[in-house]
Amino acid sequence: MVKQLNFQDKDFYIQLDDILSTSSGKGTSVEKKVFSIIEDVKNNGDNALIKYNKDFDNCFLSSKELIVSEEEIIKAKKNVSQKIIDALKKARDRIFSYHKSQLPEDNFYYDKLGIGLGHRWTPISSVGIYVPGGTAVYPSSVLMNSIPAKVANVSRIVMTVPAPNGLIDPVILVSAEIAGIKEIYKIGGAQAVAALAYGTETINKVDKIVGPGNIFVATAKKIVFGKVGIDAFAGPSEILVVSDSIGNPEWTATDLLSQSEHDTEARSILICDSYDFANKVAEKIQYHLNHLKRSEIASQSWNNNGLIIIVDNINNVGPIIDKIAPEHLQLSVDNPKELLSKFSNAGSIFLGRNTPEALGDYIAGPNHVLPTSGTSRFTSGLSVLDFLKRSSIIQSTNESLNALSDDILTIAEYEGLSAHALSVSIRLKDKT
Repeated sequence: MVKQLNFQDKDFYIQLDDILSTSSGKGTSVEKKVFSIIEDVKNNGDNALIKYNKDFDNCFLSSKELIVSEEEIIKAKKNVSQKIIDALKKARDRIFSYHKSQLPEDNFYYDKLGIGLGHRWTPISSVGIYVPGGTAVYPSSVLMNSIPAKVANVSRIVMTVPAPNGLIDPVILVSAEIAGIKEIYKIGGAQAVAALAYGTETINKVDKIVGPGNIFVATAKKIVFGKVGIDAFAGPSEILVVSDSIGNPEWTATDLLSQSEHDTEARSILICDSYDFANKVAEKIQYHLNHLKRSEIASQSWNNNGLIIIVDNINNVGPIIDKIAPEHLQLSVDNPKELLSKFSNAGSIFLGRNTPEALGDYIAGPNHVLPTSGTSRFTSGLSVLDFLKRSSIIQSTNESLNALSDDILTIAEYEGLSAHALSVSIRLKDKT
């Protein structure tokens, strides 16, 4: 039976902490394996990629065949229905429009001393996008990870995707074309991350790597961070649904299952104000678990990681939400905006009973690459800003430098950095 907590329990937050901090314990062994793979790719390039393709994906390809050809894209289009193509194009346009609104502006001004100050934004030169290709096919991930980079005007966008038995689902290739990605490689796992970070004979290295993946991919991104940028160290998917007792139990059940079906490690949490409602939701979940395509995964996820929290008043959920800091937060109540001021930590917020998380996953517009494992306490979902760099700009005249020189010299001398001080004083001495 799924775990239940009552907010009225004296040790509620202790119990919640214990549940949220539960770990699979795979970290150390995975890190050792991933580090070995990364070193192999660094030292042996394409040969390592070819070997791991054989070992992990039963994929027998030469260096040249790692590259997805234009002919393969054309063939893929012939095997994809117009209906899915139209849906992906609509999603692309909505995602593009939303992210375009995030573009920041350059700025430059002179302060009262005549010093010019400002900043400018420039795109990252190259970005690698990892697209999963194992237990499920995610064309939406292609769009969500690449379109913000396109909006930011990144000049080179590279995609890697596993090719089990040498094959890539045609919808993935079509979604890449719809997103405007022209450089695609048939590699997955930690080896793909290593290739993007360090380069091989066939693949030129990139400046940043984004995109979801399994624990091996996530660990590889963590290890190469510093050599390249990454979006985040992503954990299993999460959803927190807040619903009062007049909500629809079946709707709530399917909302919770929408994350449980992602992965056996995914976490779905319900906060409600009624044991009766909680029981009805649990019953509906058990019913639908018998009919889902990914029933085995969803069942393991819900039974092992699911949680129901009972509160006496829905208006008091703010501190619990902030403690959980969920990736996805659904406020399935009549006046959801009234709850917004009561919490700060959430990756993406879905307002009202008719706003399922799936709307955000596919086509609403905001990005579905979001902070997991409580990291929405200090970070945000993927955006255009992740593909831009901000440079500060400073311009001084002799007069404006002179106006601040005493303070600069005082601080520099206190820090013992005499060359800093000299670089200012020499200009004052030599002024004409």
